[in-house]
Amino acid sequence: MSLVIICFAGFFAALVDSMVGGGGLISLPALLAAGLPTHLALGTNKFASSTGAVSSSYHYFKSGNLNKKVLTRLVPFSLIGSLIGVNVVLGLNPDFLKAMIIFLVAIIGIYTLMNKNLGLEDHYKEPTALSYMQGRIMAIAIGFYDGFFGPGTGSFLIFSLIKLFGFDFKKAAANGKVLNLASNLAALFLFLINGKVVLYYAVPMAISMMIGARVGTHLAVTKGSKFIKPIFVVVSFTLVAKMAFEMLSGVI
Repeated sequence: MSLVIICFAGFFAALVDSMVGGGGLISLPALLAAGLPTHLALGTNKFASSTGAVSSSYHYFKSGNLNKKVLTRLVPFSLIGSLIGVNVVLGLNPDFLKAMIIFLVAIIGIYTLMNKNLGLEDHYKEPTALSYMQGRIMAIAIGFYDGFFGPGTGSFLIFSLIKLFGFDFKKAAANGKVLNLASNLAALFLFLINGKVVLYYAVPMAISMMIGARVGTHLAVTKGSKFIKPIFVVVSFTLVAKMAFEMLSGVI
């Protein structure tokens, strides 16, 4: 029964994650509910979500929504940031990050909601040296966060790519997924060599995530930015509510 629940959770997590991020809202709690300790749940989730990210990235590539020039400059920094983040999380409790993340995701959600035209049209122009530098800083910072903790990574990537490079939501989701894949694979490597992946749960969840990612990517490509934006806002506020509830419950 645990495997069935985990597979269903994986499918819906990847479906949402391929469009706007936030899949960890669904998949990580499912693994924790199955009784896995935090570090094992993080590693197992990273294994499964990496396969979903591979599937999404492949289908976004086929759809022609990837910007190779931007990605080749940012992906290495996403890898480096994630490697540093996992090394930190394996030795620390990440709970102290929650308050800061709740605040940041809430601000992103409110800003997106208030700016009705944000991300609905593609305003991409040839990036400058400054925007590339800002992008590298963004990639290493969000890569670190993804390796260290994770929830909200997709939201941060999409919002940052829209603001820095003028992408619409569809292209930001596509390019953000490749950056997310890079940080996922780097983190997964360290989780694997440290024995933090439970394959009994990871493999079935990975298969269900590949299917969910395929469905989600198809919806994103065919429906476009007007379909993705409201989902982005809903997922952002859901993430804030979930993390705030967990913090309050821990305090109480």
